[in-house]
Amino acid sequence: MEKFEIKNRKGLKIVGNILKPNNPIGLSFVMHGLGGYKEEHHIDLMANTLFENNYTVINFDATNSRGESEGKYEDATMQIHYEDLVDVINWVKTQTWYKEPFILAGHSMGGYAVARYAEEFPLEVKGVFPFGAVFSGKDCFETYKKLRTEELNDWKETGWTYRTSKSKPEFEMKLPWSHMEERLKHDLKPMVDKIIMPILFVAGENDTSCPPEDQKKFYDLLSEKTKKEFHIVKGVGHVFRESEHLNQLKEIFNNWLNSL
Repeated sequence: MEKFEIKNRKGLKIVGNILKPNNPIGLSFVMHGLGGYKEEHHIDLMANTLFENNYTVINFDATNSRGESEGKYEDATMQIHYEDLVDVINWVKTQTWYKEPFILAGHSMGGYAVARYAEEFPLEVKGVFPFGAVFSGKDCFETYKKLRTEELNDWKETGWTYRTSKSKPEFEMKLPWSHMEERLKHDLKPMVDKIIMPILFVAGENDTSCPPEDQKKFYDLLSEKTKKEFHIVKGVGHVFRESEHLNQLKEIFNNWLNSL
């Protein structure tokens, strides 16, 4: 494994890992979600599964998160998250081992970022896996109203929302109401016809952040000509932590990669 450090367009340091198999068949990028980091179990699983399938893997910490990259969590937005992905890809394009088309895999807000990149640069992408992704800020807001009403009301009233990291409890996680206002500006549905490459959906049955029905809305808009798969994993929420659920995720992802 190699480590890399670059500066994003805002001058903040991005830190990532490069996994290079002996005989790579292609290139891939993995991106965590809001407040995530590259060593999370489900992110590490996706990176290792790609590596085992002989893809060179770029797994990095976005800025304004819990990893090694710079920035403050409270400054995180969907736009900045996406821009970090673009900046990393543009840096990799300067390397001698860069290769197109590549695989994109991301979770939650990272799922939004990889799906958006696939829409904007479809000819560069071999396949995309927006795992538990946010496809519409409006849908996300409506989901909060329906499933997390008290949390949403407190957030709007006080101007802040707080949560404790299960993997890094010492990390303060607070977001201003402006984060939700910025999220409402994003919607991948209008450009869904640009998804011409194979796409994989995996949703946790009990996900209250990006529920299966929200992801299914985007799935149903895809062209019938698009090779698409939709899987719901029972008994799990937004983040996969238990070995049972991680094993199911690995099997689904591995089978999909083998089908490309």
